[in-house]
Amino acid sequence: MPGPARTLKTAVGTTAAVVALGIAAAGSAIAGPTTAVTPSAVSNADVAQRWAPIHYQDVDQTGTNALGGRSDYIAAYDFDGDLDARNNWDNTGSHPLAATAYYSVLETSSHWFVTYMFFHPRDWSDSIFDTEHENDAEGVMVAVQKDGSAYGVLRAAVTVAHTNFFSYTPSGSTWGAGAENIDGTLPTATSLSDGLAHPVTAQEAKGHGLKARGGYDIVGDGVVYYPAGRAEVPEHPDDRDVSYRLVDVQASGGLWAQRANTQLFASHGTFAGDGSGSCGDGGISCSQNSANAPWGWDDGDDAPARGALATDPAGLAANYFRIPEPLDRTYVNYPY
Repeated sequence: MPGPARTLKTAVGTTAAVVALGIAAAGSAIAGPTTAVTPSAVSNADVAQRWAPIHYQDVDQTGTNALGGRSDYIAAYDFDGDLDARNNWDNTGSHPLAATAYYSVLETSSHWFVTYMFFHPRDWSDSIFDTEHENDAEGVMVAVQKDGSAYGVLRAAVTVAHTNFFSYTPSGSTWGAGAENIDGTLPTATSLSDGLAHPVTAQEAKGHGLKARGGYDIVGDGVVYYPAGRAEVPEHPDDRDVSYRLVDVQASGGLWAQRANTQLFASHGTFAGDGSGSCGDGGISCSQNSANAPWGWDDGDDAPARGALATDPAGLAANYFRIPEPLDRTYVNYPY
């Protein structure tokens, strides 16, 4: 259903395309592609759009590396028009930071698992006790049970805050704690773009750890991003109504397709990043190659393997949560 009318801001395109995806696995190990399960009538892009978070981004304008708050705006990984990840820090202040998030949908006969990645060109600081680094990518996986309706029912989420994962369930969810504790309630709110309830997430300023809103929140200035299909640029550091667009990780020529590009990635699942420019001036040092793509996310003291949040979310959910309904772990398609 259409939502309230919104004032359009500047929307900027990037070189990444917007398309769709899927996956296949069986048991605790990921299997090859299978056609054993019939995909849903709705597309992966539609599922990703339906459950995309309303996203609160705290903004700090302190220090030169903040760039007046710009360093906390979400952006495309190719926001500057190229695939060289080692010039992103330097280019943050000279290119529009149009709001973009990346998604991956993995479907089984019983559930959808949607992973979202939010990218920042800088992980920055204004404290001599913290490090800085070029590029930053954190995110959230939402688990949706199929219930006969078009888009199912939201059951849980797992967020990425640096090298730690946090588990949440929305009010009324039937899922409980499994091998990991439930860290809090996943709030939902009505999106201005479609009039539907969406999960609500938040990222801290500077380091951009991501949790359900409440774990982090806007403190002072901040930007509220809505999944409204357009890559808008915030008008100022306290803009509370900015649209972001979704881009498929599996798009032709997109993030996954570029996984062996040594200008973009330093190693499997790890973005390239160097110490050029002012990186390190706001903290104790500038670390290199310190940001991970979804298939590189890892909570090292948990059982699921590195990258499982994106590449085997059904397996990760089975470990993290107590799930009362049947959970099919055979994926419809498997692009990883």
